[in-house]
Amino acid sequence: MLTLFHHPLFASCRFVRIVLGEYGEDVSLIEERPWARRKEFLALNPAGTIPVLLAEGDHPVIGAVPIVEYLDETRGVFHRERRLMAEDPFARAEIRRLMEWFLVKTENEVTKHLVRERALKPLMGGEGAPDAGAIRAARANVRQHLKYVNWLAATRDWLAGPRISYADLAAAAAFSILDYMGEIEWSEFEAARDWYSRIKSRPSFRPLLAERVRGLAPASHYADIDF
Repeated sequence: MLTLFHHPLFASCRFVRIVLGEYGEDVSLIEERPWARRKEFLALNPAGTIPVLLAEGDHPVIGAVPIVEYLDETRGVFHRERRLMAEDPFARAEIRRLMEWFLVKTENEVTKHLVRERALKPLMGGEGAPDAGAIRAARANVRQHLKYVNWLAATRDWLAGPRISYADLAAAAAFSILDYMGEIEWSEFEAARDWYSRIKSRPSFRPLLAERVRGLAPASHYADIDF
């Protein structure tokens, strides 16, 4: 069985978990607090970052994009119509562009700040009170990212084109964390809400909807498919 070192409030980790679910892969989950810098974990990944997948032969694959590329090459290619990567090179480039948007741009402008200030600081110790300025800036950026997703969802069948792809799962990973924390007002973004509802209804998403983070209760609508 595959083993994934992850944290439930890291979008990169959620992304890998959803991909594993889409391909029907069983995985053993180990929750890792990267700020603790455990010696045993650093032996797997000296950078101390997550996610880390222990693949066949307990070989560590490090980072969300390398992990997903590994899964695509070892699992996705055998799923044909269910593969999450396109065959056309320009379509593949668009999927990769949007993966980077949600795993890097949305992370740097929104997700990591809200997660750190609202959820992780109390766990990390010695980090001080939440930074109200960082929270305000991140919340202002949420709206811009939602507007972009709303446009994509309104003009395409799925975010990167006619079929669900890694781009949708990367976006869903990021927005599911914000949704868990009650940071999204979906009523203003109908196309984005309908897209997210489709993602939430997929079997691969059910473990995330059932999961609860210690010390942080989810928004009341978080687990509802129709919200």
